[in-house]
Amino acid sequence: MVEGNCAVVEDAPRLCRCAPLHRPSCGPSPRLRWGGISALALLLLAACGTAKPVSDEDVRSDRFPHAHRPVSPIISDRYSSEDSRDKLREAGTVMDRSKVARGMTVADIGAGEGYYTIRLAQRVGASGRVLAEDIVAQVRDRLAERVARESLDTVSVRLGEPADPKLPENSFDRIFLVHMYHEIEQPYEFLWRTRPALRAGGQVVVVDADRPTSEHGTPPALLDCEMRAVGYVRSGFQPMPSAGGYLALYEARGARPAPEAIIPCGTPTKP
Repeated sequence: MVEGNCAVVEDAPRLCRCAPLHRPSCGPSPRLRWGGISALALLLLAACGTAKPVSDEDVRSDRFPHAHRPVSPIISDRYSSEDSRDKLREAGTVMDRSKVARGMTVADIGAGEGYYTIRLAQRVGASGRVLAEDIVAQVRDRLAERVARESLDTVSVRLGEPADPKLPENSFDRIFLVHMYHEIEQPYEFLWRTRPALRAGGQVVVVDADRPTSEHGTPPALLDCEMRAVGYVRSGFQPMPSAGGYLALYEARGARPAPEAIIPCGTPTKP
């Protein structure tokens, strides 16, 4: 096993002590008897300081395939007025159908003005947590001001990147992508980097319109295909006229594919 720059043998004394500035000091512990070190341990000792854990940040964007479809530009941080959306019970219905409950930890990606952020915070309650994220700094700042103004202590607001939401691993019961999936320019990289953030049994919740991506929507068949390419399986689907389209739920199944192994939708298959 490797911890940081230290090689560690299971059920054996530590063979490398990490010194400051990541310059490992290799050698046995003063209490270590050399006669008890196996050949494997000696091998690890020789390599001490050279092993480096691989993180998602080390994975370059050019390793991912591009999407073979248009991308809609971001035209507004507001889908519709909050009053009109509440009259249709949009957020309430979406949260009901995605089974958001008190105490959950959820992420609102592409949060915009915070329509879902505010209502998610109310639903998960004081024992839950909400992470609201946007890729436009000014939008993020306005949402942060609103969160502070409304004293939403369980909400954190942060700035993400177009292809990487930078979510903490194993942290979320639900990740919401509402009226924004069609704006993701690199969907395979985005979905790949999002996967580790889901807890066991967690779900990605997509709300979008059933129309071409060039017209600010995502056809369900295309969404299924792009999700499936990165190892997500659809676990629920319902038409949602009140939300302007449909609601689709996805769970991560199996191992996450290597970036080079992702086959983009629309790629011709060999006969």
